[in-house]
Amino acid sequence: ISICRDLPNIEVITFSVNGISDLEPLSQCQNLSELYLRKNNIANLHELFYLKNLPRLRVLWLSENPCCGSDPHRYRMTVLRNLPSLQKLDNQAVTEEELSQALLDGEEITVPPAGRNVEDSCPESTESSAAESTTETESELLNFSLEETNKIQEELDMKPVPRDKFSSFSPRETDCNRKKRNNVLNAILLLMKELDAEGLEIVQQSVGRRLQTLQKMELQEE
Repeated sequence: ISICRDLPNIEVITFSVNGISDLEPLSQCQNLSELYLRKNNIANLHELFYLKNLPRLRVLWLSENPCCGSDPHRYRMTVLRNLPSLQKLDNQAVTEEELSQALLDGEEITVPPAGRNVEDSCPESTESSAAESTTETESELLNFSLEETNKIQEELDMKPVPRDKFSSFSPRETDCNRKKRNNVLNAILLLMKELDAEGLEIVQQSVGRRLQTLQKMELQEE
């Protein structure tokens, strides 16, 4: 997610199922209008502090994060009190009545969260973190990455990658390596949107050469 510091003109960001806990890099994205963060590790609603000064943010999907807590009403009211320009929250339209009620029931956030884990660090695996890395989550990461990969293929006028040819996550991979791989893919997608036709042609040529190399390696292994 740190790549976002260098993309101030990005308008749509999709980081669902990505292990994200820190929203500070998004504070530089002044043109951001849609932000999808479903199923991450955002633990504190005070992370909203970094989104409060994004004037064009209209769509936010934050559900299924720890910060949502056990009180859906309080969670929604707090988000809307701090981001009153939202038109849709968690795939549900925001009403004028909710915005008025949020002034009464929502918590106003005026300071960033106190203390956090460094987003780019790779702490040693623990039993608890291993337990949280369920088969369901791994499957969602694979589906998400395959979908986004095929979006790149389509933009480059290339054939989609079949599921059985897509590199899946090995159970032996650490959570850190899995997160890095997914973050690299997301960074590529974000940067693709910043390229013009000439830049995309260069990417297409590079991808074609890389695919040819990988195909030759697969044939040699067989």
